[in-house]
Amino acid sequence: MRGFASGDFVGTWLVSAYPWLKALHIISVISWMAGLLYLPRLFVYHCRAEPGSAMSETFKIMERRLANAIMTPAMIASFVFGLALLSVPGFLANATIWLHVKLALVLVLAGVHVWMLRWRRDFAEDRNTRSEKFFRVMNEVPTLLMIAIVILVVVRPL
Repeated sequence: MRGFASGDFVGTWLVSAYPWLKALHIISVISWMAGLLYLPRLFVYHCRAEPGSAMSETFKIMERRLANAIMTPAMIASFVFGLALLSVPGFLANATIWLHVKLALVLVLAGVHVWMLRWRRDFAEDRNTRSEKFFRVMNEVPTLLMIAIVILVVVRPL
């Protein structure tokens, strides 16, 4: 690939590691998306539980574990491996507007992640004021963003 000196160890390593970085990026994105799709579903059911009840406390544990053990580490890994992919010599030379739009949508997805963490905190503190219907609608937002991102990456219409 162009853009780095033949003696550049990091550049050479990134080029040779590209398939592994891409695989790890895809795995982390899948894990992140699983959490983004499941957490609002838990919120839908949590809305039905009486605050302080055994069911509510069980949902709190499930939501905390999903957010802290899967979603947030997977989001961080997605960003780390994504940035590593962007650092591969020659990668950006082949990118067009699709990459900028994709990165903007990923930032929106990260914003959705932050909103979900706030909603989880509200449930944890028995302060949720949002309805089941709200969380049903919000459950679709990550799906729509994911569809747009995948189309941008695979089809590259822009």
